[in-house]
Amino acid sequence: MSRQIDRRSLLKTAGLAAGALCAGADARLSAAGRRLKIGYTSITWGFGPKAAEPGIRDSAALGYHGYESFDNVLEVFEEQGGLGRLLDKYGIRLVSSYFNANLTNPDVRKDEVAKIVRWGKLLRKYGGLWMVIGPNPVRRGEYDFNAARPAILAALNEIGMAAADLGLKATIHQHTDTCIDTRDQVYSVLNAVDTRYMGFGPDVGQLAKAGSDPVQVVKDFAPIIRSVHLKDFIGWEHYAGYCPVGQGKIDFPTILGILESQSKDLEYAMVELEPPRANSPMNALEAATASKQYLQKLGYQFRS
Repeated sequence: MSRQIDRRSLLKTAGLAAGALCAGADARLSAAGRRLKIGYTSITWGFGPKAAEPGIRDSAALGYHGYESFDNVLEVFEEQGGLGRLLDKYGIRLVSSYFNANLTNPDVRKDEVAKIVRWGKLLRKYGGLWMVIGPNPVRRGEYDFNAARPAILAALNEIGMAAADLGLKATIHQHTDTCIDTRDQVYSVLNAVDTRYMGFGPDVGQLAKAGSDPVQVVKDFAPIIRSVHLKDFIGWEHYAGYCPVGQGKIDFPTILGILESQSKDLEYAMVELEPPRANSPMNALEAATASKQYLQKLGYQFRS
């Protein structure tokens, strides 16, 4: 796909690509069926509290089955009566929230776990099922993963146990330019963390951006995947290199087939895309619509 493609061409190409791809996709998905519910994460409309209502409104209008929020959004809205009023207004459930956590500094671990518990109680209050743990950013050139690894694992295990005490699932979400990003870092953490309490919540687009093979990573860790972010990767100038599901390089039929059949603790798959800018080929609603249309071609059902 051209890096200079315009908005009209992108929308048209998305529909054609989805139709062509899905002829072969059904065979890879048919054995497992389509048990997963498709939800949407909040960042496409922005990261702050002001973006919450547009994101909840549009996700509900498009028929997504659930919504994922942010830690700061939960806290701000709690001071204003709680996020529940918007969820009730638009008729969509909160299934998860992204929680930022410092995993590398043991000196702040006690405070970080307490913070996660505070956010987790709000998530649970409004019906959420799992917390997505986002690792802290690092300066890539100065970062020593092997030195930080013991602290990362200890923090994840404590957070996972705290989540279980709240009746929530916890998943580690590998993230670009953080302490868990590359393939080796992902495998090293997931092969050592206590998976009774901490599962895997891969972002398949970010796996691709980091140079990993998303299909292989999902296959290798499917039994411990409890949440997932679905976004595509194309490496262009828009959306931090990402694009709506089905418009980039990622083999979603294969990935979804693995998740459907092997990730038994996974109930929702959450679509995600970075916020658009003024020159982006799609606005937030159009991007969410494009991902929905592709997933419908794969046989996924949305609420009417």
